[in-house]
Amino acid sequence: MAEPMVPGVTGTLDDDAVGALRDWVRAQGIGSDVTDVVPLTGGSQNVVVRLKVDGRSLVLRRPPPHPRPNSNRTMQREIAVLRTLAGGAVPHPAIVASCEDLDVLGVVFYLMEEVDGFNPGNEVAQAYVKDPAMRHQVGLNYAADVARLGQASWAGSELEAWKRPGSFLERQVPQWRSAVNAYRQQDGYVYDSLPGVDELCDWLEANLPPAGYEPGIVHGDIHLNNTMLRRDAPEVAAFVDWEMCTIGDPLLDLGWMLVCWPIPPNPLGSAGYLAELGGLAQRGELLEAYHGAGGRRTEHLDWYLALACLKLGVVIEGTWARYLAGAASREAGQRLHDSAVMLMGLGTAVVAGERPFS
Repeated sequence: MAEPMVPGVTGTLDDDAVGALRDWVRAQGIGSDVTDVVPLTGGSQNVVVRLKVDGRSLVLRRPPPHPRPNSNRTMQREIAVLRTLAGGAVPHPAIVASCEDLDVLGVVFYLMEEVDGFNPGNEVAQAYVKDPAMRHQVGLNYAADVARLGQASWAGSELEAWKRPGSFLERQVPQWRSAVNAYRQQDGYVYDSLPGVDELCDWLEANLPPAGYEPGIVHGDIHLNNTMLRRDAPEVAAFVDWEMCTIGDPLLDLGWMLVCWPIPPNPLGSAGYLAELGGLAQRGELLEAYHGAGGRRTEHLDWYLALACLKLGVVIEGTWARYLAGAASREAGQRLHDSAVMLMGLGTAVVAGERPFS
């Protein structure tokens, strides 16, 4: 499981890894030298570094120094989705080359073009500071691009092999119930640490939308902190951090986008620098922009909002569980645990008809 909105793994490549990468780059015909390796922050599960190949700025993405059992498969799925999106309307980093030969770096990795833009979770370009109209419009364009992602063609692509059989929606609640139960088995974890989680799961299972949706590409962690914005125009430069991508119901991305949008309630404080300036589009405007770009309509939006609250809350609760196991800091664990509790409350409010995200 990935953890949204957590500072990325800080890592780089040691001299041996740079040498191995240099040999691979030469063998692939990409260039002859690798220099200026600088660590960046990315998703919490991966190492992201900027480097130069013969003076050309590229970005390398690989699993963390101590990979999990599924780290290489996750990286392979990212590669598949970025190749599938190539040449289409969805803004994304362009892959230059990928490597599944574990003899090179010991893990699957890929090189991509450096995105010309900024992450609103880390900084704000001056044009947005000066012009509130840009801050308003960028949200509408962002929502339209989320809609385009759900419409992107994937049948017949290498990503199709990653589609699991059976119902994507029917798998969701059992998967996250299982994760909560795993936390509860851990020493030191209090059984009712997430108040309302069982009731929220019960409601979601009892109110499952009817079958028959058209599968599409789902980013799985769509929010502004996983987005690069153009500096000179209110547009998305690229969606990044695709580690939770899948083929499923794109309406989950819609619910996730609305829950994570950085206006109250903003359970995770996402895109704080941009949010502090104010003037962002309201959620209703995002929904209109999403539909205006061809995004799917549903009579069950509350269900997708509640599912987003459940899934996101359970995912970030993993940091609290790891803190209890001595594998994460108390500060990070406590902060994300508090956010997870807030998300359970917001999900409960949704199912009670209180419309906290209106």
